[in-house]
Amino acid sequence: MNEFKTAHQALIEWADKAPDRVFLHQPVDGGMRTYTWAESADACRRLASALLGVGLTRGDKVAILAKNSAEWMLADMAISMAGLISVPIYPTAAADTISYILGHSEASAVFVGKLDEPEVAVEAVPRSMPSIAFPYGIDGCQLEWQSLIDGNEPLEPLHEPDPDETMTILYTSGSTGKPKGVVISYRAYSYASQTTGSLVEVTPDDHLFSYLPLAHITERTCTAGPSIYSGTQVSFTESLKTFQADLKRAQPTIFISVPRLWVKFQSGVHAKIPPARLKLLLSIPIIGKLVAKKIRDELGFANCRSFGSGSAPISPLTLKWYEKLGINIGEGWGMSETSGLSCGNTPFEARRIGTIGVPIDGTEIRLSDEGEILLRSPGLFTEYYKQPDLTREVMTEDGFFHTGDKAEWDDAIGAYRITGRVKDIFKSAKGKYVTPVPIEANLSGNPLLEQICVMGSGLPAPVAVVVLSEAAKHLPGENVESSLKATLVDVNRHLESHERMSHMIIVSDEWTTENGLLTPTLKVKRDVLEEKYRPLISQPHRGSVTWETG
Repeated sequence: MNEFKTAHQALIEWADKAPDRVFLHQPVDGGMRTYTWAESADACRRLASALLGVGLTRGDKVAILAKNSAEWMLADMAISMAGLISVPIYPTAAADTISYILGHSEASAVFVGKLDEPEVAVEAVPRSMPSIAFPYGIDGCQLEWQSLIDGNEPLEPLHEPDPDETMTILYTSGSTGKPKGVVISYRAYSYASQTTGSLVEVTPDDHLFSYLPLAHITERTCTAGPSIYSGTQVSFTESLKTFQADLKRAQPTIFISVPRLWVKFQSGVHAKIPPARLKLLLSIPIIGKLVAKKIRDELGFANCRSFGSGSAPISPLTLKWYEKLGINIGEGWGMSETSGLSCGNTPFEARRIGTIGVPIDGTEIRLSDEGEILLRSPGLFTEYYKQPDLTREVMTEDGFFHTGDKAEWDDAIGAYRITGRVKDIFKSAKGKYVTPVPIEANLSGNPLLEQICVMGSGLPAPVAVVVLSEAAKHLPGENVESSLKATLVDVNRHLESHERMSHMIIVSDEWTTENGLLTPTLKVKRDVLEEKYRPLISQPHRGSVTWETG
């Protein structure tokens, strides 16, 4: 087990060990803003002084409302140096969600950074609350980043917290009800960050790439935390438009993503090289290696040695496709309440494709009689903020957390396999229960499909609602239909009779965070999708594959 040390203590240590080494790379207007370890520590200490200087006291909450950036990480460290508690807010949050989180958490100040609609966000911040603008030309804030750094002396001494003291409150991105405040202690954050870093063997020579939302615990304990504890440099992206260029420029050695983006990468490759031709090229010994290397280079993975995927199951067929390119993706599993990664196929083992591997060091897992994952670890959350009844409801008497995820243990390969969410299971008109997640994972092996949601509560049979990939959009409609019909037959063949899908519906609108159909962590909002498409899936259908417009 790693010794307890706060992230801001680790930051100071690296500032002493390697003051002039670059820690953070932030693209700005086509150029690059960098922070060395010494510059980072100095900026954090000055910001910590500034926060206390505006009247905040130990235990006060400070929100961070921004897309990922170097300044996001520095603000987070400054908050803990001052003995304050960070409250990250997803940059895609609507004004009412922002207002709710600021109010519920009793935030006393807020950092505001890059946002798609900064004016909406700023409007949601009470005028009485001190607001600090990151250095991106943000209007409407009372205070400015660089002015606070220039106008304050470095804080001394830094806060030395008790391990069980609250470090951060994370508000879940759930699709129903108000978001819950997940309280994470310094001990939990330290354990998760250091254990994950050790598992992946992160060193000062590595290069991480941060683009998944830092408001989510996984990015903080799988990227931000390991980088600080291990003395590793981190690059960011300037915008969605520059993502691919930023990735290629960064050349990360470790890359973590989610199924949604792995499928997009795959679709992008297929749009340039049709699947059949690519399969043929990869089968030719010498040419295959050259083609695979070229694809890795084009994706920005020329130097990458470790790959991961989380947030939702990914098709084994997709993982095997990447394996042929020399990209070995280890699936991981965890939750906000477990401080991120709790179980993983890391180091990667091909025989464990389709599973989430085994628990990380220090984490215990057992399955309930219903197959639900019960978990106990030093990374467990403290409580749901201001919701003691809910906290008691999800904990067993011996300290295990009811995760809500279902799994099975595969004894043959020694690994856990996710089988769905307890709450995602629906009952058909036949009175039989259907678990959609594994069905969706099997369907996603078809590269023409980018997004899938199997639904059917109260219907005679489940229905798959799908969004086509970019590669599919370049093919004749009859070719797409033929491929999807074959996939539907193949998947249904392996299902119980009550699980077999009656048909597949191709819908025209992509599911995004912007239109409210995905969570900020790119998971589908099942209840929202079911409400949106209920009239469509309830209609009589013609054939096994139909189009929304036809």
